[in-house]
Amino acid sequence: MITDLASLSSMYLRSLEGVSSPLVNTSPLRLVADQILEMAWAYQKDGEVFLRSDDQVNALASWCYGYGWLDAGSYLGLLSRTDPFSGFAGDIHHSYAEKLREKTFRYQRMLSAASAAVNDAPDASSPLCQSCTTFREIIFRWQMNGDDYLVEGLYASALASFSYGYGWLDSGVRSGIFQIRGDRHLFTA
Repeated sequence: MITDLASLSSMYLRSLEGVSSPLVNTSPLRLVADQILEMAWAYQKDGEVFLRSDDQVNALASWCYGYGWLDAGSYLGLLSRTDPFSGFAGDIHHSYAEKLREKTFRYQRMLSAASAAVNDAPDASSPLCQSCTTFREIIFRWQMNGDDYLVEGLYASALASFSYGYGWLDSGVRSGIFQIRGDRHLFTA
């Protein structure tokens, strides 16, 4: 488990630098892989910008969200990488307490609403149908982890969990695992 923002930043950057796609360039799935990787890099850069502007809360959320995209892409076989996100057990400076609390509860609500706003996209006979179940289980597990951290008052760990789960959900929409049937504003895809 990662215990501080500096370690999170460096581990996430190392993960990104080691990622590749095993798919041929002409494959439609390669386009999905490239989009997932593009999103993961964008959130790495956002996290760095947030940290430079002394916004630890949004840096944490950005990197954990990006990790969700990476790990979902890896699970689908679109990206090759080996070190999945294990969670964040650190804290953020007490001067960010109110911002951290607000963002954590907002992400909890948004992830819950977004999870309810998607349908499984693949046909029941498709091998990808099982992926929907796995995605939902992972998203639910990280959402429950976040809820448990909230009960313990561990807001940074809760925000990391909600952000990571949200990355899986958005990646699932982008990759065609899920179809949005509700509020599209809840999704990056």
